[in-house]
Amino acid sequence: MIDKIYNIIWSDALVYFCLLTGIYFTIRFRLPQVTQVPEMLRLLFKGKSSTRGISSFQAFSLAISGRVGTGNIAGVATAIGMGGPGAVFWMWVIAFLGSASAIVEATLGQMYKEINDGEYRGGPAFYILKGLNSKSFAWTFAIVTIVSTGFLLPSVQSNSISAVVESAFNISPVVTGIFLAIFLAIIIVGGVKRISKVAEYVVPFMAGAYILMALVIIGLNFTQIPDVLSLIIKSALNMEASFGAVAGTAIAWGVKRGIYSNEAGQGTAPHAAAAAEVSHPIKQGLVQGFSVYVDTLFVCTATALMILFTGQYNVRNPDGGFIVHNLPSVEIGPAYTQQAISHHFPVIGGAFIAVALTFFAFTTIMAYYYIAETNISFLIRKANKTWAIWILRVLILSSVYLGCVSTAKSAWTLGDIGVGLMAWLNLIAIILLHRKVVILFQDYNAQKTQKKDPIFNNNIFKFPNMETWLENNKQQKDE
Repeated sequence: MIDKIYNIIWSDALVYFCLLTGIYFTIRFRLPQVTQVPEMLRLLFKGKSSTRGISSFQAFSLAISGRVGTGNIAGVATAIGMGGPGAVFWMWVIAFLGSASAIVEATLGQMYKEINDGEYRGGPAFYILKGLNSKSFAWTFAIVTIVSTGFLLPSVQSNSISAVVESAFNISPVVTGIFLAIFLAIIIVGGVKRISKVAEYVVPFMAGAYILMALVIIGLNFTQIPDVLSLIIKSALNMEASFGAVAGTAIAWGVKRGIYSNEAGQGTAPHAAAAAEVSHPIKQGLVQGFSVYVDTLFVCTATALMILFTGQYNVRNPDGGFIVHNLPSVEIGPAYTQQAISHHFPVIGGAFIAVALTFFAFTTIMAYYYIAETNISFLIRKANKTWAIWILRVLILSSVYLGCVSTAKSAWTLGDIGVGLMAWLNLIAIILLHRKVVILFQDYNAQKTQKKDPIFNNNIFKFPNMETWLENNKQQKDE
């Protein structure tokens, strides 16, 4: 039954829906992924936190902690194992196109944020309710998101952690599950401020160390770069005879693992974007657009190159058997990346990936908790929601433990169902609401042309249901 649900949600329709949405936004906003890169980098380190909101960099780190996770190590390996080297090309494509979708959804998250328990809260459920005036649609997204990020997706991350830790250090999954649950409990009890603070310090360190290792291996194999890039592109475009059997599969797995990894259009990043203290919604939209590049074009590409340079991978034939079978008895997943690093550094390879994946996946679980808590705050407005928050905490801690001791296939299948459901709902919402983002984008560029630091004034546009921005405009006027 689970497989049937999975096949319905992840049919070709969702793959093409994601691609076409990204293409449309790329054209509609005139290639923002390229033209706005200098502005993205400038905004990344601008702005400060406040009593209500976190800084732009903290919001970026919180979003990156959700984007950079198991998908960057195990997900890339899975894409190559199922779709061949060509799947990497389609991960690049969905990242490039998805950056435009990320700009739209993050801007909407900022536009319709509200103050809840003294902190900014927002996300797709908020902009669906306030922008589309559809309570049933908004509640559906919130419930799906709570189930997905509170129970389905954390188990994928913890499952990968336990697998690599057991492989590298021979530590029982039970022990790993207990330790992960304890450390997660300590952090999530501190709320968004503590989560964003941990992410602010851990994310740059973990991503930097991983990319540094990748650069060392790329440097050792620099003469192979043209051949590997050629293999990726030819395999993706069905120009490599040996991978002809998986040419179609490469698109599906590249898009699927690309979305799982960078989360563009999925509806997770708007929660982090809404928490930021900025003077114009587009500012956080552009910052989140850049975070997609960091995830896929930097971290995922680093993983792919390490695997392909060293030849430490298998590729399954859809008709049975293998097209490439370099690693007999090795399951598809993080083991490919471990083998790739061990190829050059046999002493530290397994341990390095175990530590890196633990950091990646653990910070992703932190982000999932924040997203689920935000949607509980959306559903339970005025009543005391402490009881619901504690149920969520027990739920996510249980999911983390169960993920450690369950099979990889069941964890990934359930996780993909959660990602797919959120993507369907969110993509529909941002397509229906994107015209308002177009207006804000024009306003932002007009102010930049006038050499101003853009400030959004909703008294000019009079968009309904944006009370937080009316209050911010009044506060700015008083100051």
